[in-house]
Amino acid sequence: MKKTVIIGASTNPSRYAFLAADRLTRHGHEIVPLGIRPGEVFGQPILDIRKKPALSGVDTVTLYIGPHRQPEWYDYILGLKPARIIFNPGTENYEFEKLAEAAGVEAVEGCTLVMLQSGQF
Repeated sequence: MKKTVIIGASTNPSRYAFLAADRLTRHGHEIVPLGIRPGEVFGQPILDIRKKPALSGVDTVTLYIGPHRQPEWYDYILGLKPARIIFNPGTENYEFEKLAEAAGVEAVEGCTLVMLQSGQF
């Protein structure tokens, strides 16, 4: 299973980041939720992204923060050395996608929820 970092994690059940945490967990993937608001989702604490927690073995980063909020996290996210970054609808960012690809990271414009449902995750 794929260790997946959820950036923009939320305890709000109406948020797509929450739904992604739910579905990733149901599909057996290890989740690491990162956000700026404390809480817990599906047994995992939401780690404070501002502290840039050290993580290893990351396969996928799935983004739930808009492109205007991403630049301050470029180096941190790329430093996690994920195999891929999923740019969910509304998070697409040409600049960051190019930086990721230059670093050898697959940049995917897609929806984590759809990818899980269709077996493409």
